[in-house]
Amino acid sequence: MKLCTYLLFNGDCEAAFKFYERVLGGKIQMMMTAAGTPAEDQVSPEWRNKILHARLTVADQVLMASDAPPDRGSKPGGFSVSVSVNEPSEAERIFNALAENGAIQMPMQETFWAVRFGMLTDQFGVPWMINCEKEG
Repeated sequence: MKLCTYLLFNGDCEAAFKFYERVLGGKIQMMMTAAGTPAEDQVSPEWRNKILHARLTVADQVLMASDAPPDRGSKPGGFSVSVSVNEPSEAERIFNALAENGAIQMPMQETFWAVRFGMLTDQFGVPWMINCEKEG
């Protein structure tokens, strides 16, 4: 079994995934719009070029997403995408990049469990936790 986070965006999935690909060092494996698919007639004409399904791999992890039409989407709540890294400098780099034009809830800092930990909501409205645990 493998668990995977699936995010819903309000029309900016393509921009978000290109940003995540760069920041997280991943690779977009798929980015499909509704145009030209059987789903094309199920969305309004202005949403046909929005993302129907996207898949980003980072090492052996997967992040998936799509654009949710206005009547089907909602603001993310009750979760965070958590990124764990081994190097404090990498935690700082990822945190700072994701925080660009976003909102920091907890600045990157040392905690009782982590050398570096921080929480933010990125410019696309996605909540993140960046963690670099202490050894032992």
